[in-house]
Amino acid sequence: MVSNTTMKYASLIVLVIQNTALVLTLRYSRRGSEGVPLYTVSTAVVMTELTKFIISICGLLYKSNSLNKTLNMLYDGIFENLSDTLKLSVPAVLYTIQNNLLYVALSNLDAATFQVTYQLKILTTALFSVLLLNRKLNSLKWASLVILMFAVALVQWPSGDSARDEDPGEQSSSPVIGVGAILLACVSSGFSGVYIEKILKQSQTSMWIRNIQLSLMSLFIGLFGVFLSDWSAVSERGFFYGYSSVVVTVVILQAVGGLIVAAVMKYADNILKGFATSLSIVLSSFVSYFFLSDFHPTWFFVMGATFVLLATFLYGKPQPRTDTSPMADQTGHVVKTNVVKIS
Repeated sequence: MVSNTTMKYASLIVLVIQNTALVLTLRYSRRGSEGVPLYTVSTAVVMTELTKFIISICGLLYKSNSLNKTLNMLYDGIFENLSDTLKLSVPAVLYTIQNNLLYVALSNLDAATFQVTYQLKILTTALFSVLLLNRKLNSLKWASLVILMFAVALVQWPSGDSARDEDPGEQSSSPVIGVGAILLACVSSGFSGVYIEKILKQSQTSMWIRNIQLSLMSLFIGLFGVFLSDWSAVSERGFFYGYSSVVVTVVILQAVGGLIVAAVMKYADNILKGFATSLSIVLSSFVSYFFLSDFHPTWFFVMGATFVLLATFLYGKPQPRTDTSPMADQTGHVVKTNVVKIS
């Protein structure tokens, strides 16, 4: 029998590996080395949603232990509760846009800068939870949010010494576009997470059904995005043009990420999850500097990253519960919703 302590630290280790590997492999897949074709981002987003959908179906089948029961649950969850499913169209659209934005961000920023700046999702989630859920934050959490804003500003502080020489074979990048994409993704992450939490308060739908609803909606929206923005490229070169083992790894890592977060929140807490996030930032910085050679830290980055880690720990400290709303993690998603989405 595996103890809870063992599961807690095992899930944290897996979360660190998943977070770090996802950012690094995604960044590597978007560098565009000479002679290596770039895949179409919108198709990768669709494949991620399809993988999440399959995982959720398997989870529901495992839970019900019956194919007929699973099919009945799917019909009831999707068609009998059609209005409930349609409510998820809003976060589904936002998640699809958000996932595309993350690819844009990592096409233009190194993994370390991305990891640190993306922690602004804590700020956007907190603000939306106050506005939409009337959640009360204590002074420590507000202070941590102020520190977080200051820290990310430091990370983005321009420095002539931080520029790197571009490899002639690599795709050109724009830090401004990268940061803009992250900021939009953080807003999307915060709003969609809080929106789903608000829906969950009014519904008793099971975790797996909710994830299937989300993935199904996101899948159709993603396919519409392919048709709208990349259909000419897809029809000319094929849906899987530019795919490699690295791209497949990115898709799988994104798809299973929510399952790992859910496991962490089941066996651990926000402080340990914050520790895992911090360790992931350190590892991403190390690999970016020594192996990808696309990251040259400045003192502004070091100071900013330190303050980001501090803000993450402070925000993760528990506060006395003043309401009966469901527990949410640092991204604002109720624990159950993390099976499918991480933002």
